[in-house]
Amino acid sequence: MAKAKSEGGVMELVKTVFWALVIAGVFRTLFFQPFWIPSSSMKDTLLVGDFLFVNKMAYGYSRYSCPFAMCPISGRIFGSDPARGDVAVFRHPANGNDLIKRVIGLPGDTVQMKEGILYLNGKEVPQEPAGIFEEVMEPQGPMRGRPRCENGVVGDGAICQKSRTVETLPEGTRHNVLNIESSPGLPDNTDVFTVPEGKYFVMGDNRDNSADSRIDPKAGGVGYVPAENLIGRADRIVFSSAGSRIWYFWTWRSDRFFKAIE
Repeated sequence: MAKAKSEGGVMELVKTVFWALVIAGVFRTLFFQPFWIPSSSMKDTLLVGDFLFVNKMAYGYSRYSCPFAMCPISGRIFGSDPARGDVAVFRHPANGNDLIKRVIGLPGDTVQMKEGILYLNGKEVPQEPAGIFEEVMEPQGPMRGRPRCENGVVGDGAICQKSRTVETLPEGTRHNVLNIESSPGLPDNTDVFTVPEGKYFVMGDNRDNSADSRIDPKAGGVGYVPAENLIGRADRIVFSSAGSRIWYFWTWRSDRFFKAIE
């Protein structure tokens, strides 16, 4: 009798674990996709080592995000169009990698950078000084990359600085952008881009350290992002670790747990 009860208890545990995994798998497939921040292109909104879940239903399903056999060959089903200012995860149009940037230009918009200032549809997007972003010069994340600094070359352990401003988009969305250096050409100065129908113009908040829509894919950039390449919207950071391994608890950034993405 005792043996039968023991075996029954084990079977119930196995069933519980099995269904928990099934539910988690369905939840991930249908609604959310995990995403680690591997690079510094979205600082200081997103830091290397931030972990978040991407809302796959925000923009509907495409051939890159749809879990069903009936997914569209092109375009999207369900969902809504991205809003200017959204932080979106998308499939790179050329190499197929998943990237994260901010949606800046909508279909039909004109976008230009002049002396580090963003212009949308011919109008300057206002920026307000917001102090200095500081971080320690050290290897960051599993890729062990080191940050670039506006205050020149600094050694390990020293403070790396970047000027920070708050940029306000036409609809009122406000977010931080960083500056490292002034350049007579890309990325601070560009031609006028006219965003084609069905595509989007994206940029990193760390403006001098982001290969985004300002740069042609043939030159290592992103170019315009087709609507069908959108995977979802990033709304909240769930967890953050500054170290090379997630279990290095002394590198956890507890102030970023469940932090809303602006």
